[in-house]
Amino acid sequence: MKNNSIGEWGKSIIAQGGIIVFFIMAFEVMIMISPFAFFFYSVFNPIFHWLDAYPMTRWLTHFFLPHMILPPTIPLKIIRISGSVLFVLGSATFIICALQIYLGKIFKWGIAHRGIYRFVRHPQYTSLGIWGVGMAILWPRFIVLATLSIMFILYNFLAKDEERRMIRQYGDSYGKYMKNTGMFFPRMRKTASHALLSTDLFQPKNLFALLMIVALVIGAGFLCRSVTLDALQLKSKGNVTLVSIMAEDIEQEPVALKAIQYGGVEFLNKSRDYIGYEMPVDYIMQGMIANTGSEHQLYKQHHTVGLIVDWVLHPFEHLRRSPSAHMATIRNVDPAMARRHHCPLGINDPNMNCNSCKYRRIIFVEVDNPSNNHISGKELFAFNTRRFPVGFIDIDTKTGEIINKKRVDSKTAWSDVPTPEI
Repeated sequence: MKNNSIGEWGKSIIAQGGIIVFFIMAFEVMIMISPFAFFFYSVFNPIFHWLDAYPMTRWLTHFFLPHMILPPTIPLKIIRISGSVLFVLGSATFIICALQIYLGKIFKWGIAHRGIYRFVRHPQYTSLGIWGVGMAILWPRFIVLATLSIMFILYNFLAKDEERRMIRQYGDSYGKYMKNTGMFFPRMRKTASHALLSTDLFQPKNLFALLMIVALVIGAGFLCRSVTLDALQLKSKGNVTLVSIMAEDIEQEPVALKAIQYGGVEFLNKSRDYIGYEMPVDYIMQGMIANTGSEHQLYKQHHTVGLIVDWVLHPFEHLRRSPSAHMATIRNVDPAMARRHHCPLGINDPNMNCNSCKYRRIIFVEVDNPSNNHISGKELFAFNTRRFPVGFIDIDTKTGEIINKKRVDSKTAWSDVPTPEI
């Protein structure tokens, strides 16, 4: 009996540890914009480097949905909005369920069968699963998706193990409750009996079901990545492929490509291939592409909660809002005035409308590929390529005049941490 107790305790510890791994991976984005970013990466960046070093695992550090680029199609926009909705819904439902459980323990209500528990036996696991799906959309790194699939498996194991203990403790009363409720979702119809599946993960039937969960979850990620890359409207000329952060900038790409071709951008090598990310000069997330200045290192802004709320509740506006405009909103001052006074180009024109600014920044990322042949378009985002920032230009998109050129380090504002490429 003692050995059984130790075994159950060990299984529970392993399961809870696996779930904690998911939460660490999922919260990476929140830690990235906090002052603790480098403490986090001092531990976990070596793991990313190890995964990135091998072709079989490199895909885990990549992203499967747009994170830096505004979703260019309606389906991708719907997915992004769904991420915020699921994140908020899952979080709120979990809190409600947790309050119900702890109040039940305080007032000794016995089996939790009120509220959501009237229809579902494990709504806390369901709500955390919903939250996890939302989180995977908000921070769409493949490793988050992989750990999410593992979390689903562990929740299934924990729920079954918990039900065995409840039957031992409450007997027929819990068995009757099980007949009238669903495990994770409401039961569509009542059944006369309920067969409790084995908690042994390695039984053939269970193992097949669990492998299917992993395959479906990760397969969905690869499908989303394929849809995302197909949706990008890429323009190429020579060895440079431009991708616009904002969909409305696509029309300006021919002017920009011509200017790059004849503008003498010294840090571009004709024998190499480049992605040029076109964006507003004060685009808030450009630090993830290259280290263009401390104002784009979000972990230095000391407004982590405000940035997170903006990221969740404003799926698209948070990408359009510059650091100065965002800080102005937090401090309750005029965002338009703040943006004008903090213009990276030093333009302080009272008549200037930043929302219709004709200037754009193009950050160039050199792409290495194993074939050593020239590649372009979607090939530049392949898993077997490596990307290094080399510099940026600021360009007048009306005239094609390059007004500023600057070489940058081969690392982003987060050093050599793998950051989104889409």
